[in-house]
Amino acid sequence: MPPKPHRVLIDRVSGYADEAAAYMRRRKIARRPFARLYYANGRAADHDIDSRDGIALFAAADALVEVAGNARRRRA
Repeated sequence: MPPKPHRVLIDRVSGYADEAAAYMRRRKIARRPFARLYYANGRAADHDIDSRDGIALFAAADALVEVAGNARRRRA
């Protein structure tokens, strides 16, 4: 017996809503700042901005960007 027409519509809308919710979750995760370190042996590690290591990495990166910006200004 084929499904009733309203069930097909409800299932389709429900599927679209599930896909939209999954997209928003992925987007939220992807837009969160993190630092990824790559090691010589091929291993990689992600560090959130809120973690102890992440705070140190972001501070070091900020200092490097500031030094590079100052060096560029001196050359120009």
